[in-house]
Amino acid sequence: MIVTVSGLHGTGKSTYAAYIAKGLKLRHVSAGVLFRSIAKERHSSLEAFGTEALEDPSIDRLIDEETMKEAERGDVVIDGQLAGWVLKENSDLRIYLTAPDEVRLSRIAKRDGLGLEEAKRQTAQRERVQLERYRRHYGLNVEDKSVYHLVLDTSILTIDETGRVLLMTAKAVRDGKGRSVQARLKLRSGRASRVLRGRK
Repeated sequence: MIVTVSGLHGTGKSTYAAYIAKGLKLRHVSAGVLFRSIAKERHSSLEAFGTEALEDPSIDRLIDEETMKEAERGDVVIDGQLAGWVLKENSDLRIYLTAPDEVRLSRIAKRDGLGLEEAKRQTAQRERVQLERYRRHYGLNVEDKSVYHLVLDTSILTIDETGRVLLMTAKAVRDGKGRSVQARLKLRSGRASRVLRGRK
């Protein structure tokens, strides 16, 4: 099973992807962690590295390639801004998380140890560059949510309640997929039996 979790910064992508992965006993891969690790290797801030990626499409291609490799191994939850788009033909469940700006910024400030105004400035810069990157390199409007099966505001419920909603959905998709496969196998078995009976 392949699940993708997308959304803007501060919506809880990694938190809930990890929650789903643990609940389903799947691997968890974060495109954002990969992006940050490359930035760190190049001794660059996220802001500066995002601007560099705007001019150098090979950075996004590298992350896409790694994401596809992980998806090909199967049994994984992948979180990332473009995960739903990159894996729209391969994933079983595509989730998009939202939250009001004030909630997102408060979470980011707390997570990164920033003042609220600095978190606002950095986030606005990063998201502006990202939108342009995705439009320029992929021809995508990532604000288009039509590729997602589920869009959920993570500010409505507690973390645990939101996690349970997402996990319940993922389990239902997994179980439904299993029933669908079983039904197809049963149908094929029935057809085979009729063919064999016809040959007697």
